[in-house]
Amino acid sequence: METSLLKEIVIIFALSTIVNLVFTRIKIPTVVGYLITGIIAGPHLLSIVGAKHEIEILAEIGVIILLFTIGMEFSLKHLLKIRRIVFFGGLIQVTITAGVIYIASTFYDLTWQSGIFIGFLAALSSSALVLKLLQERSELTSNYGRTTLGILIFQDLLLVPLLLFANLLGNSHVEITKEIFTLIVKASFIIGFVYAGNKWLLPRLLHLIASTKNQELFMMSILLICFAIALLTSQLGMSLAFGAFLAGLMISESQYSHNAFSNLMPFKDTFTGFFFVSIGMLLDLDFVVHNYQLVIFSVFLVITVKAVIAGGAGFLLGHTFRGTVLIGLALSQVGEFSFILAKIGLNNSIITDYYYQLFLAVAVITMALTPFLMKGSLPLANALLRLPLPKFMVNGLFPLKEVEIPDLKNHLVIIGKDSSALKLSKMAKLNNIKHVSIIFDPLTATDKIRGGDTVIYGDAVNDPILLKAHVDTADIVVVSVGSIIPSMAIIERVRHINKKVYIIARSKYIANVEQLYRIGADQVLPEKFEIAIDLFNRILVNKQMPQKEINRTLNHIRSSNLGEFIEKDIINRPSIFDELSNTSISVFKVDSNSIADGKSPREMQLRQKTGVTLLAIKRGTEILEHPSSGTIIKGNDMVFLLGNSEQANLASELFSKEE
Repeated sequence: METSLLKEIVIIFALSTIVNLVFTRIKIPTVVGYLITGIIAGPHLLSIVGAKHEIEILAEIGVIILLFTIGMEFSLKHLLKIRRIVFFGGLIQVTITAGVIYIASTFYDLTWQSGIFIGFLAALSSSALVLKLLQERSELTSNYGRTTLGILIFQDLLLVPLLLFANLLGNSHVEITKEIFTLIVKASFIIGFVYAGNKWLLPRLLHLIASTKNQELFMMSILLICFAIALLTSQLGMSLAFGAFLAGLMISESQYSHNAFSNLMPFKDTFTGFFFVSIGMLLDLDFVVHNYQLVIFSVFLVITVKAVIAGGAGFLLGHTFRGTVLIGLALSQVGEFSFILAKIGLNNSIITDYYYQLFLAVAVITMALTPFLMKGSLPLANALLRLPLPKFMVNGLFPLKEVEIPDLKNHLVIIGKDSSALKLSKMAKLNNIKHVSIIFDPLTATDKIRGGDTVIYGDAVNDPILLKAHVDTADIVVVSVGSIIPSMAIIERVRHINKKVYIIARSKYIANVEQLYRIGADQVLPEKFEIAIDLFNRILVNKQMPQKEINRTLNHIRSSNLGEFIEKDIINRPSIFDELSNTSISVFKVDSNSIADGKSPREMQLRQKTGVTLLAIKRGTEILEHPSSGTIIKGNDMVFLLGNSEQANLASELFSKEE
């Protein structure tokens, strides 16, 4: 049995584990760890991995699964919504970047063919890297995330024309008219195929497979769809990864997409790691050392040019200055498809081996820097906003129409654009609770305004936005942002404006609860912890454990995890009934002509004869709280009694009609 590949997979896993363990401790993204692993194990350093071709195959599988899951998460409807971004934004970003890099290439003493070719190589960004980071940060469907994805899709669509262009530069005998006609036919076929698959073919096929209730068959079918469509698009001259993205789009509207998505996540993370390892293996450290000045300058040039132009494209699409910075830095690296084109350029003598090595060095280094650039993009944008920038740069070219907010007092302010915040707003509206929503997403804000909601578009970190929502006179503010840093910043500003307001915050993890309480929150809901608590509660109920024991157990779990902050949890705070194991509240309906009908508790000697305490009487829709001993009880009343089970049984005889 051939075990060489298995040995090298073990080596990669071992190195990745060690490197990422160290990097996790010092809070460096795992993507960088995989790139470092590839550099260490690659042929240019220790040469401990020789099966480079086989590793590249595993890497290709990783990219396929990554783009497939992204397609499922995004959906065809979302793609159609951003078609303007895809074609307008993508065209601006690619053409201007290629043009500027071509002009800069004249300083590198390159031919015009090489300059144009490298311009297009540099214009492409890394779909695999950027979309993975956006997915991890839950920002794929954010405003800037949609624009970033749209431009990346346009770049992926350009792969086929760029392959044709590369062959044209290296071979003047290519029949350009024939090739363009073939390209149009292929594109038309793919568009029709994706539409038909999304609307008719795959929903019916998945329903048929899911009806067998065989999870193994279901997963095999999902992988078959993914790889088959990727292979089909590859045969048509497009990339496997783009085909996988289309496959994900085709099943995104299916009711079974969430099940497929969750099952593919472990495969995606594992195989995507191989992709970044394979990229790291390309870097020749010896070339970098001997040409470090040129490499550093080139890396700086590429990142600067791409960030400015991509950000400019975002600005022309209407993004605020903050969104412009986020988009620019997210697209500032060189992409994986450029490696394919660069190899073709080397084989066709469009670029020399020296410039091929320079390109590889710049590409790998810019990819390694991307996690840090994306992480620092928001703080950088906030720092730049302190400068006296023109208003049109800060607010964007197409700011939302100003919404007049009437003077409000004792109202609810909901901050966030996630599903929890949107549903909370809907529930408040249905129950006629005065509220204002603050949403940092122009598309979502526009939809809500059209629906008649009171919405302010903006970043709630800024005092003017909070004051416009009258946070200073609100009685409750809900912060449902998710990310810990923005949540803390918003809570701090809200508390600064209004010392008395009650702040409820949503937290993803229980580890963040203390930070949010310390900064000023009155109540924190750690959603993942509460979901686990709810699941465990259902398990205990199913096991037929007494409710008081369930309450005692859950309160102990909360106390163990929340510590001193359990006292702040007014919803789940332990009650006296958790300690009085034999006492409960019983509810009885008063039958007409029963002993109690037409009598007061004093006349019946209710407490003396049974030991129960009458807490309340419900008569129709009216509730009589704390009734006196002289209150008359009538037939069809509902009475609420406090006592143990034996006392409740004695009392029930007074309210039941004698047979």
